[in-house]
Amino acid sequence: MDNFAPYVIKSFKHDGHLHRMWLTNWRVPPHILHLDHLQQEMMVFINSQTKIQEADGKEWVSRIPGVSFFIPKQWFNIVALIEDTGVRYYCNVASPMYITQQVLTYIDYDLDVIRMPDRSVHIVDQDEYERHKLNYHYSTLVETKVQDGLAAVLELVNTDKPPFQDDLVMHYYEQWEKYRNGGA
Repeated sequence: MDNFAPYVIKSFKHDGHLHRMWLTNWRVPPHILHLDHLQQEMMVFINSQTKIQEADGKEWVSRIPGVSFFIPKQWFNIVALIEDTGVRYYCNVASPMYITQQVLTYIDYDLDVIRMPDRSVHIVDQDEYERHKLNYHYSTLVETKVQDGLAAVLELVNTDKPPFQDDLVMHYYEQWEKYRNGGA
């Protein structure tokens, strides 16, 4: 694969209902990936001004460009949002990704870790996780995987390990813009 390829990303809840869908995401080709990302078999996607569909059918368009990172077998994914003030990392505690054709899916387990451009870190949506844990009857295994995923992403966030590197986020986005503009 030499070019950026379009993918759909679908997020579900534990009971199987659709949570959110990003309709156009461009997979960064492997030859552009940093060696650290290649070694982890990371899949990296770019989206900008993409249409997003919510579970209730409402649609909206993202205003902030994003670079998403999915690592096989990990119980989290990371979206680097390119804002005027710097890169904000939004980390979803979620099941490992599953890909069929050019559709990537995962189960969102509510807990999120946000690292702001000033490097402050916040864990959010704990109340939503607790509510869904009861409503959806998470098994002990799922609860353990979720807590392990939260701990693993916090370890990466706090040690600036890949993919928490603003320069690489910007590099991937610039490469995509160059591709989108015909290589110029």
